[in-house]
Amino acid sequence: MPRVTIAPAALALALMFSTGADAREPIPAEKFAKVPEIQSVSMSADGSNLVALVASPGTNNRETALATWNLEDLQAGPVITPSGDRMKFIAASALKADRVLVMARQEWTGRLANCGEGKGTGATKTFVSKSYLTDVKHSEFEEAFGDNTRRIGVSEQIQKCLEIAGSASLVHTLPLDPENVIVNQLNELTLSGSYYLYNLRTDETKLLFKATGRTSPGLFDPRDGKVLTRTELEAISGDEFEQRIYILDEATGEFDLHDKLSTKLTSRHAVDVVGRDETTGKYYVLTDLFSDRVQAWMYDPDARAFDKEPLLSHPRYSIGGLILGRMPSDFNKVLGFTVEDLERSVTYVDTEMRSIHEGLKKAFPDRTINITGYNNDRSRVLFSTSSARHAPAYHLLSDRKQVMTLGSQRPDIDPANIGEQRWITYKARDGMEIPAILDLPAGWTPSDGRLPAIVHPHGGPWGRDYGGWDGSGWVPFLTSRGYAVLRPQYRGSTGLGRDLWLAGDAQWGLAMQDDKDDGAKWLVEQGIAAPDRLAIFGYSYGGFAAAAAAVRPGGPFQCAISGAPVTDLGRLGASWSTDRLQRILQGRTVKGMDPMRETGKANIPVLLYVGDRDVRTPQFHASDFYEAVRGTVPAQFELIPDMPHSMPWYYRHQEKTLGLIERFLEKDCGPGGL
Repeated sequence: MPRVTIAPAALALALMFSTGADAREPIPAEKFAKVPEIQSVSMSADGSNLVALVASPGTNNRETALATWNLEDLQAGPVITPSGDRMKFIAASALKADRVLVMARQEWTGRLANCGEGKGTGATKTFVSKSYLTDVKHSEFEEAFGDNTRRIGVSEQIQKCLEIAGSASLVHTLPLDPENVIVNQLNELTLSGSYYLYNLRTDETKLLFKATGRTSPGLFDPRDGKVLTRTELEAISGDEFEQRIYILDEATGEFDLHDKLSTKLTSRHAVDVVGRDETTGKYYVLTDLFSDRVQAWMYDPDARAFDKEPLLSHPRYSIGGLILGRMPSDFNKVLGFTVEDLERSVTYVDTEMRSIHEGLKKAFPDRTINITGYNNDRSRVLFSTSSARHAPAYHLLSDRKQVMTLGSQRPDIDPANIGEQRWITYKARDGMEIPAILDLPAGWTPSDGRLPAIVHPHGGPWGRDYGGWDGSGWVPFLTSRGYAVLRPQYRGSTGLGRDLWLAGDAQWGLAMQDDKDDGAKWLVEQGIAAPDRLAIFGYSYGGFAAAAAAVRPGGPFQCAISGAPVTDLGRLGASWSTDRLQRILQGRTVKGMDPMRETGKANIPVLLYVGDRDVRTPQFHASDFYEAVRGTVPAQFELIPDMPHSMPWYYRHQEKTLGLIERFLEKDCGPGGL
């Protein structure tokens, strides 16, 4: 594969400019609350079957169903099986050997005794998630990959813990193997993982790797599942660990330590071995060892050295991944790569795939094209289209000329009601450049006057936002009501360079919060927002940011909406994660201004809400903060029945929370509403 250095202009971000049309009607909350018409669409490895979740017939988009199609006989229509009364389908994937993997979830309440996230004492309201295997006719559903043996001495609580957390998972599909996949099964006694070759037809297993608390497999050979690399965590001081990468020496059968790939955990360098070039024996490594951004490098295990120049690099964004062929005709060849820009741009270097991709872009000129599956001769290609104004839609290209649309997630949402999206940057008060996504109401121009605006920080905080369709529904819901929405990629965000990421350490409520305030200031300076019509709304870490804004003196906001927040940093530090290394690595960065210690400074109205089955950010964070500030400022608190922390949510959850947000902004956000 030729080396590529991408010029900034080559992947310049295209903006969708407003049409100048009059403002549109607000999109009703129920249109975002409904179960998508179609989602989780995939093609089997042999290109013969299609699998998706669809809105269950007769439920008015309140429930999901599993659907499978025979691509040799599409006219016959899909086989459809609705979710059960309690266990609800939330994801599905086509495998091979006519097998289908389905994820499902149901409510559960009981004692967890410090198992995973949840209370150490008393009962926890949470969910049981399970994976099932079925065939394309849905003849029978059985628990996927499970080791059904029960071991003497394993308590009922531990067994329930494993049932909730999941005792088995799919690791690799091994595309060329007609029957086998790689799975990870947890040992119920040691709680460590063992990796097996699992036969989808016979349920037989073959051990590939037995993990321990500090050793895990890295890269599997995609042809036969052989372990090629492994990772080991070695303590080098009381709270410092080194991540060591070992590579298999096929001549000796031993794993050799490679110092050039090993890093201290606290340095937080990315070193991800993502593949091997079968011609040269070199490994593809995604790393930021040599740049602020992640680049793709070739590593020679014999010379124990990286090549002199990166294989792929970009001056502004990280390389997100390599696209490797998975069919016999292109197996393990680099077909293309992704760049972590606004919409995760894809570039194909394979001539035929590039031609297909370019043709689809011409057919759908205002959409992002995502090729998700194809058969061996590429006569059948599964792809999706989407944009900031268009919910994802799924299509099948046949014989390079005929496109069949399978459906859209939300066909009843008119794109004309959703406005313009831009990728912008602004300077924080200390000079740091803060990237951000700006969404504007449909048809708005500066001559229409300043807008009410909402600063909308993402969760994490180790995460980031991408452009395109907002799957949560929050952004188009708000812009269709006339609000401008700014999503700052504040310091502490990942995927946009190490400098920005590391700058957030121990800055919760401090410099991280300055970035949100400075985003509001930028909106005013640009003539977009009215200075007295600004709000902040966030969820999870974003909920923390909203709570922090409510107690920071002299802030720019008229009100704050705090969904599933963290408000008590002292209590968070003790329960940050069940994983000791995660507590060491990320927990040490969770420092700064603690909103629960500053509630006496509350100065703007605040709405707080959380689900009663949220074990990620338990309800005490929201309820305790509410009790502490409600005597000082107008405050509201809502506990949402049966709502977990992360989506997908039920219809009633979306309808309830969107209604809360809409009413609070209209009526209770400062004098007279926003």
